[in-house]
Parts: sequence; structure tokens; C-alpha cells
Amino acid sequence: MDNKILFYGYGNPGRQDDALGIRFIDALQIWVEEQGYSNIFFESNYQLNIEDADTISNYDLVYFVDATVEEINSFGIMDVELSNAQVEFTMHAISPGVVLSLCKQIYNKVPVASTIHIRGFEWELEFDKGLTKRAEKNLQDALKYTKKLLEDLQ
Repeated sequence: MDNKILFYGYGNPGRQDDALGIRFIDALQIWVEEQGYSNIFFESNYQLNIEDADTISNYDLVYFVDATVEEINSFGIMDVELSNAQVEFTMHAISPGVVLSLCKQIYNKVPVASTIHIRGFEWELEFDKGLTKRAEKNLQDALKYTKKLLEDLQ
């Protein structure tokens, strides 16, 4: 497969299950390197920023990975749609849809984009606690699914 794929995880590693996106990236990156896949890349940050439009413009397929409080099973995958939200100078965080829209506006490129939301349960500012056991299980479920998906794409 020649498509360049980006996995972009975000969240705060100091807030328990909010670290799910970052932990997903860490684990998947190790697995991808072990498999020798050369078309899969990784980024992570505390939140999405307008500059990420430039980052995603270089890829054919983008997966945004984040924790969610939504009452889903263990994880969910949804297509990202272009967003009409206005970006303001003081905006603290933006959505994947806004990043995708900016990519289209600035670079005239729209990579295929999806979100992977992994259900979390605890959000306290506890640097030494790590993920809850239930969130860790959800992380493993999402990783298992994604590894199978990537094997099928290769």
C-alpha cells in the first residue's frame, strides 16, 4: 500500500484516562515499527491546533485518537466531516473537523479522516495513577482492532 497514514493522538497524560490517545500512539508506534511498515506515521499533543492542518496535508489517511466520556462500548470510529466552525485567535482547542476544513481551505487537500474515540472513566489530575483498569481494557480493544485493520490495508 502506498497511502501515507497518520495516527494523531491527543490528550493530557497527567489526567488519568485522558491519556488514552497518547497511550494508543505509543503502543501502536512500537507495533508498527516491529512490523516494518514504512507508510504509517505518528503525532501526539495535548490538543489539536490550527497548525495541524499543515501536518495532515501531507497524508492520505488520518486517524485522530482521543479519550471520550461518551457511553460507548469500549471504542468507536467515526468519519470526520468538514466543519463550518470559525477559528478565532483565542480558541483554546479545535475539533478534527475544523483541522480538516483548514487543510482544505489552506492547502486544497482533504485527506480521508476518522476519529478513534476510546472510552475513559476517570479524569482527575493524578500524574502517578495512570489509566484505570477499564480504560486500559478499552485501549487494548482499540489497538487490537486497529492492528487488524492495518494488516488488512497492507
